[in-house]
Amino acid sequence: AFLVSIGGLLVWWFGGQQVQNNEMTLGMLMAFFMYLAMFYGPVQQLTGMADWIPEMMTAITRTFEVIDSPPEEYDPREPVTLPEIKGRIELKDVSFGYVAHQPVLRNLNLTIEPGEMIGLVGHSGAGKSTLVKLLCRFYDIKQGQILIDGIDIRQISLTELRSQIGYVEQDPFLFSGSVADNIRFGNQEASKEKIIEAAINANAHEFVIKLTDGYDTHVGERGGRLSGGERQRIAIARAILHDPRILILDEPTSALDLETEKKIQEALGRLMQGRTTFAIAHRLSTLRDADRLLVLKDGAPVELGTHEELTALQGEYYRLVQLHSNVSSIVGVVG
Repeated sequence: AFLVSIGGLLVWWFGGQQVQNNEMTLGMLMAFFMYLAMFYGPVQQLTGMADWIPEMMTAITRTFEVIDSPPEEYDPREPVTLPEIKGRIELKDVSFGYVAHQPVLRNLNLTIEPGEMIGLVGHSGAGKSTLVKLLCRFYDIKQGQILIDGIDIRQISLTELRSQIGYVEQDPFLFSGSVADNIRFGNQEASKEKIIEAAINANAHEFVIKLTDGYDTHVGERGGRLSGGERQRIAIARAILHDPRILILDEPTSALDLETEKKIQEALGRLMQGRTTFAIAHRLSTLRDADRLLVLKDGAPVELGTHEELTALQGEYYRLVQLHSNVSSIVGVVG
């Protein structure tokens, strides 16, 4: 900018004198200014390049470091082949933290029998979602063991482990394809009849057949052409078709109207039959039918039992139930 200003002043100074002395016309002076601007344009671009080239080289270097880095090994060298599992899960002294010396889960011990439903209860940040992520091996535990039918999950290949787990979350991910394709993702070999059967069990068939092209209707990016409840029922149909032995329900009925929630609860009831289930829900009323409730506080287990047992204790679970009831009453009055 300084050089551009100096250049302009010099042209004005010398050119102005020559125009006054009739040695140059005003048009010639203006032409010089145009030439000067044409010259300084590329110069300024080169100056700008000098600023961002070091940043670009740093980014390129980092990119190649990532590309050249050896892949992380998540599978054991000699993975254990899973037999047809029953779904018995054991948590032994499980501790985990995303950051060193800041545990999210501490000293968790629990045995879940095949077909049992465990409700995970606690405030946000208590470690509920972290626990189910550890079961899926989205992260590996720092201390302790998680066993499925007596086998440490770290000895099982990720593909085989996750083939035994169905995960229904609050905001299910749908691909930009047809309804049938999204359900079939749970079992690529499934026939059209099996897809329809899964949709019927998920209470999805009724709305699917009303779509423009039925099961061939494209759902849009991330299922944007469907409502939240419709996406959720497609995800449940996918899980039914997948037929896992272990099921994780992470807030599957959150932020839904009562009619849609009822349909999804019915579908989830069919899905849970005979499967070991972990269920997370802010609405504690949806967990009352769980075989046992595990109450977490600051990452540590504080209570374990049925709804009736924990209510009688009048401890942490009872306090959460009372708090939830008060909030529901306030919302009902305001609404």
